Amino acid sequence: MRSIVIVPTYNERANLLELLEKIHLHAPDLHVLIVDDNSPDGTGTLADELHQQHPERIFVLHREKKEGLGKAYVDGFKQVLKHDYECILQMDADLSHDPAHLPRFMEQIQTHDLVVGSRYLNGISVVNWDLKRLMMSKMATNYVRFVTRMPFTDTTSGFKCWRRTALETIGFETTFSSGYVFLYEMKYKAFRKGLRVTEVPIIFVERKSGNSKLDWRVIREAIWGVLKLRLKY
Repeated sequence: MRSIVIVPTYNERANLLELLEKIHLHAPDLHVLIVDDNSPDGTGTLADELHQQHPERIFVLHREKKEGLGKAYVDGFKQVLKHDYECILQMDADLSHDPAHLPRFMEQIQTHDLVVGSRYLNGISVVNWDLKRLMMSKMATNYVRFVTRMPFTDTTSGFKCWRRTALETIGFETTFSSGYVFLYEMKYKAFRKGLRVTEVPIIFVERKSGNSKLDWRVIREAIWGVLKLRLKY
């Protein structure tokens, strides 16, 4: 299956090169689309340089400003669906998503429409989180599961793999969320459509460089966003 991974970036210059090297090591045939939100630290410039070095497998989409993770992914999906990719992956740029897991995603997508990387499928697989962060994540997943009745053990995971037909079926362009709510709004759309979904275990490692994008504004948006999901769909 011809495949590409979409990697949204904002101030990820310190992590980008290492991430792309690891992706190529574990999935050498996988193409990469970097979607940069005009990062002040020069991430977009570095992405352009890497594209020039590897024009056959690394591509860059520049956006004018930071508008949220969801909007970055929607623009990325639109871009890759103009081409003949059968499989589209999502992963973070901060090295918290280990490219070593990519072959497992590619294996499972052969018989599923959506594959989700779960930090909680086999207990708790998180490295370098304090107890407060871990409790917040688990509470968020349990809250989303309770409200939406989705079967996922990790509803807030951003490490995913889609079949092209699944993205086209769920209508990703009509999502209402622009931030992290987008991560479980897309899963909910797939769940409501009755698509073939599964999870694979991943080990999540807290970022080594840069700052987390998680703050209380994001948390408030997430709380209300889940309720909106139930009302909208």
